[in-house]
Amino acid sequence: MPEVFMPRLSDTMQEGTVSTWTKKVGDRVDKGDILAEIETDKATMELEAYDAGVLERIVVEAGKTVPIGEIIAVIGDGSGAGKGTGTGVPAGEATPAAPAADTPPEPPVSAAPGIPTAQPVAAATAGPTAGNTAAVKASPLARAIARDAGLDLSTVRGSGPGGRIVRADVEAAVAGLRSAPTPASAVSSSAVRSGPDDEELPLNKVRRITARRLVESKQQVPHFYLTRTIDAEELVQARAQINAGLAAITPNGGTASKVSVNDLVVKAVASALRAHPEVNVSFAGDKLIKHNRVHVGIAVSLDDGLIVPVIRDTDTLTVTQISAASTDLATRARAGKLKPDEFTGGTFSVTNLGMFGVDEFSAIINPPEPAILAVGRAKQEAVVRDGQIVARHTMRVTLSVDHRAVDGAGGARFLATLASLLENPFAALA
Repeated sequence: MPEVFMPRLSDTMQEGTVSTWTKKVGDRVDKGDILAEIETDKATMELEAYDAGVLERIVVEAGKTVPIGEIIAVIGDGSGAGKGTGTGVPAGEATPAAPAADTPPEPPVSAAPGIPTAQPVAAATAGPTAGNTAAVKASPLARAIARDAGLDLSTVRGSGPGGRIVRADVEAAVAGLRSAPTPASAVSSSAVRSGPDDEELPLNKVRRITARRLVESKQQVPHFYLTRTIDAEELVQARAQINAGLAAITPNGGTASKVSVNDLVVKAVASALRAHPEVNVSFAGDKLIKHNRVHVGIAVSLDDGLIVPVIRDTDTLTVTQISAASTDLATRARAGKLKPDEFTGGTFSVTNLGMFGVDEFSAIINPPEPAILAVGRAKQEAVVRDGQIVARHTMRVTLSVDHRAVDGAGGARFLATLASLLENPFAALA
């Protein structure tokens, strides 16, 4: 009897909410049919059926939230339709409804949200003594994940049949260890008290996961920062020329698309990454992963947090294609309609606060990416050119770098190339 599990629909997902069921008990289900809409920390996505039959049971009602890997429905031959009740049935080692749920969690990721988890670390079960992992009942997959993470299985309570430890239990325990607050953070949070004139606002999913991932990134990734002032005069003029050209070829009555300064920055970043493949890498414990394709993430502000959709193969796109992709991704991100592969897999990120009048800032890296570029506004300043004080547009950019993946000189060389491309924008567009 096929069971439908809460799938992992993103690399940061730890739980999902059944927004609506599009099938009801007793309905015929074919492979590929949409069973429900699942709300995650980043978007609302459709859950497809991976088995054919009859929807015999809905375990998790619409509006309820459960951890990934938990049974939410049952598909059968129809003989058991409507029988049985209950929620929160342990998933054991059965294969989740979506293939993505089989993938062990990646290291934490951001400028946006954390590690996929199921539940907090559980106390040790009675029986085996600490460290005696051989006496613990656990699946081979659970043992392998625990071994790689250095986790003592005797400290984990199993949710499988007979107390058997399954994958979800180990993932939850590992995530709990990583996200456990340091004494300093515990003191700072406990020091905050609401007064009679204050209002307590519960954190939504996006904000809660964002907060955890930012702390994890700062605690686990050794950041260093490189700041450079860019002569942006040619960049501003290039944008104006491109947009004038786009307006000229727009049919009468149509609305001309426009290229932003950020689109030009993203194009220059992609070109610089292609010129410096040593920066397009990720730290992976005892090795570096060299990425042979360039996927640039763009930070998008939401009403309730932040998300970083990814523009694939950015170095192969024109600036107008980048502009169209950015607009589309940002629009669908704010509507919660992004697909999982549209906000995962980035190799570098760009975040821009220039539109808010910010001159300069530094950003937190989005692991496993090696770096993130923080872009300030382009503004006119008095600068010295050929011994004369003149008004020129300038722009400050700050590169945050994972020192485990890229050293200072490598980051400086990348930033020098980026500055040259931004100061000579048509070279970046070639």
